[in-house]
Formats: sequence, C-alpha cells, structure tokens
Amino acid sequence: MKKKILIVNDNKVIVEQISIWLKYNGYKVIAAFGATQALAMANHEKPDLILLDNRMPLVSGLSIIGKLRKLSETAMIPIIVITGSPGSYVSDLALELGAADILGKPFDVKEMLGKIKKALAQN
Repeated sequence: MKKKILIVNDNKVIVEQISIWLKYNGYKVIAAFGATQALAMANHEKPDLILLDNRMPLVSGLSIIGKLRKLSETAMIPIIVITGSPGSYVSDLALELGAADILGKPFDVKEMLGKIKKALAQN
C-alpha cells in the first residue's frame, strides 16, 4: 500500500513539483494550500507524513505543528518542515514542537526523499 503524504504549501507550483517527485517515487500525494485546509486534510485523510512549509500567509507552519500535535487524530503524524532558514531558531523551535526533521530551501530531491523515508521508518 502506498504511503500517503500531505504537502502543505501556499505556492501551487512548488506543490506540483514536489507532487511529481513523490508520485514518481511511489507515494500517494494530497495537498493543502493554507492552515485551515491543512488541519482539515490531516484530520480527514490521516496521511502517513506531512511536508509542511513554514512560511505561509496568515499562519506559520510552526502554528500548524502546534495545532496538529494537540489533536489525538494527528498527534503522531511525522512532520518535515520546509524552511528557508535551516539551522536557525525556526528549525530548533520546529523540532521542539514535534517536527520529525527539517528540510532547507532550496532542497535536493534525494535529500527530501531520504528524510521522508527516515521519518516514515521511525513512525
């Protein structure tokens, strides 16, 4: 059975690009384009992993992590945060809030796939 990954990003081009890579590598992909949609999709779809962009309008990815971790239905879903500032306080805070890993921008597809595989294996 294919693992299901929820991509949360406000940039539709990035979502499309990541979706192509993930589908090519055997994953089922669903997408959300904002915080409200991300929370609803995570609760309804029960993805195996969430790829979450930190910088989005209105609500940050860090806020979404906090909300997902408070709900029993989504508390254990591994989350990889995509950020333009890896190694910063944002990365540290994301990990403290329960993210499984950090993926810096711009990212390498092999690096992304490796982090996904590792996060899925730990869950």
